[in-house]
Amino acid sequence: MVDAVVFGNVTLDVICKTVDEVPRHESLAFDQVAVMPGGCGSNVAVGLCALGVPTALVACIGSDDAAELVRKFWTQFGLDQRYVRVMAGQQTGTSVGLVDSEAQPRFIHTPGANAFLNVDALDLSILAAEGARALHIAGYFVLPGVLDGRLPATLANAQQHGMFTSLDVVRPQRMHDPSSLWPSLPHLDLFLCNAHEAWCLTGEDRPELAGRSLRMRGAKSVIVKLGRDGCWLESSTFSGRIKASQADEVDTTGAGDAFAAGLIQALLQGYKIEDACWYANLAGAHIVSALGAVGGWLKGGLL
Repeated sequence: MVDAVVFGNVTLDVICKTVDEVPRHESLAFDQVAVMPGGCGSNVAVGLCALGVPTALVACIGSDDAAELVRKFWTQFGLDQRYVRVMAGQQTGTSVGLVDSEAQPRFIHTPGANAFLNVDALDLSILAAEGARALHIAGYFVLPGVLDGRLPATLANAQQHGMFTSLDVVRPQRMHDPSSLWPSLPHLDLFLCNAHEAWCLTGEDRPELAGRSLRMRGAKSVIVKLGRDGCWLESSTFSGRIKASQADEVDTTGAGDAFAAGLIQALLQGYKIEDACWYANLAGAHIVSALGAVGGWLKGGLL
């Protein structure tokens, strides 16, 4: 049985710290390294498992050594991998993150098998029969297979099966033309983005205005993540900022995905959405205390 389903991208991350400058013709030394799963889909799914939510991941990985390493971590967290498809002859998505002295990462990335993920991988009837109450789409703009126009109907189908639907974006060049996203918003109970992504999508640099603009496109609730400043929630019952929890920042990689995991877990427990945002902020603060997108979960639980 599963409570939550996460559909999204997977990478093997190599996170290096501290790297402030990258010389072109010289070698570069750094102090710390972490090799672990990454990618928005994997990050949210691992976070949910770490928070005690039975979770299935729907994703694509390659038939390579990177996939085996990722699977070892997933097994450690108890992630349901039945819906992870292995693409023969393909590489698993891989990212190298360079974390600077302000705990901010810069990434170089190859998508690998993520390019083959599409909505055909979601059998909503089976997932609903297994108890799934939430469907989260992670990393929308880095999943070319979901840009074919079929996602809105899939989300509507999930809602008809009684699932809470949510979607988070990540910012590649495709975000400069967000037209493929808009038809999905009326079928979302929750839309998430960070402040920069909100500006890219709406042209509004104030989170309250961006949130209202996005909600006017049909999403039931909108959350604009603000990092150290918490988040802005725009919903039918609450409009305002929820403050962040204090954090000892080591690496902000995966903070937004941990936020999504904490939020979904709290909503599944019956929290009001504004209270769930407080818990989500706590999850984000927890994950930035260690190197890598899931390093914080390896240290232990949230509370």
